[in-house]
Amino acid sequence: MLSLGRPRVLETQRASWSLLRPRLPCLDSADSGSLLASLEKGLLMTIIKINAITVPAGGGDELAHRFAARAGAVDDQAGFEGFELLKPIDDRDTWLVITRWADDESFQAWVNSPAFGHGHRSDARPADKPAAPKVGMSSELWSYEIAGGSSR
Repeated sequence: MLSLGRPRVLETQRASWSLLRPRLPCLDSADSGSLLASLEKGLLMTIIKINAITVPAGGGDELAHRFAARAGAVDDQAGFEGFELLKPIDDRDTWLVITRWADDESFQAWVNSPAFGHGHRSDARPADKPAAPKVGMSSELWSYEIAGGSSR
């Protein structure tokens, strides 16, 4: 049985071990060689999608409420790794929706899924209620990969 402590993070990856650890369930298994090979080939690279949503003054609480109502809706999507909703604590009016994905294909599969359409349609409401107005005035999607970092 191969037993590795912290694997050497490849310079080409530049990803911190703390961010890779959830993707590598067990390096002491018979599959550890293929996991390390995947690391070397760059096949296990988290991508970050940030939806920057500009909301009108006072609209942030409604945005947070809508996200809370859908909590966990994406958790079972293949390739999904995590989510945070960031609320500005300064004078900005832009909230950040940060999602982490195994790869861009996983993200695109979710965007094209019925679950995404259901969760993002403005008419997601009971039949006897009018459609809720859009909370965001505008949004912009940013895409990143991890280039470095640290964690305790």
